[in-house]
Amino acid sequence: MEHKSQDWHRADIKSALEKRGITLRELSRLAGLSPDLLRNAFTRSWPRAEQIIAQALETTPDVIWPSRYLSKSAKNGYKE
Repeated sequence: MEHKSQDWHRADIKSALEKRGITLRELSRLAGLSPDLLRNAFTRSWPRAEQIIAQALETTPDVIWPSRYLSKSAKNGYKE
């Protein structure tokens, strides 16, 4: 099975959260973090934040950020 290697756009993540009735700021606060801290997941890998966001969207981080979770061999074009 091929993995889609394009990460979700930040607007799509925010929209998906809002469709579930929560903002990124609220989710951050619920996780015990400062209100804007989860935004860091948009610009750099932070597994804890990625997991919090993914759980809120009832998925896994590798679905939202496939480029961060591809194996090295997959990145080099080899099939596993």
